[in-house]
Amino acid sequence: MHEKNETWIVYLMTLRNHDGMRAVCAQTEWDAMELERPGYHQFIQGGFTSEAEAELLARGESGASKPRASKLR
Repeated sequence: MHEKNETWIVYLMTLRNHDGMRAVCAQTEWDAMELERPGYHQFIQGGFTSEAEAELLARGESGASKPRASKLR
């Protein structure tokens, strides 16, 4: 379980045979991963106060709402 005042980060996962994939985790989880394997994953941005906010950056355009078609012709 995450602490109430936890901050979230977005990072690029290092994957075999694939380009990296953006992921989100709590700052404490990132710190533990970096301690175990420094520099393996690439930090993108941190300091998000909610996981949802970090997820928006991680998903990029794929998480954006689709534009509505105009009813005017």
